[in-house]
Amino acid sequence: MQLAKLDDDGLASLVEAFYARVRADEMLGPIFNDTIRDWPEHLHKLTDFWSSVMLTSGRYKGQPVPAHLKHKSRITPELFEHWLALWAETTNAMMDPEAAHALQKKAARIAQSLQLAMFFRIDGPMRQDANTSAVESVNAR
Repeated sequence: MQLAKLDDDGLASLVEAFYARVRADEMLGPIFNDTIRDWPEHLHKLTDFWSSVMLTSGRYKGQPVPAHLKHKSRITPELFEHWLALWAETTNAMMDPEAAHALQKKAARIAQSLQLAMFFRIDGPMRQDANTSAVESVNAR
């Protein structure tokens, strides 16, 4: 197998192969297959996402955080780790080592950001109500 380049064609091939694995995965497949109604359109959107992230094409116009928050009851931090492991396997198999590493680093940062948006809660003294600013909370301690 010839390794794909980090270009739009390579990203499209990578996204297609990766999400074929996701759809067949026993942990991730049920979540994705229950959610995605139009796989060709979704794969196009994901290719635009990775093109925007890695090639700065600006094609992606979606909002990943709200899209993931809709499914918060079914997504766990462990599933992010599983997704990243599958991503690493696929990028290592399909991309040259430098591209695979860059894609894996970017995916890890994206996963971290999504997890912070989905699961991070401030408990205790920094917790805010509608009438207290973060600065007031800090100063009150």
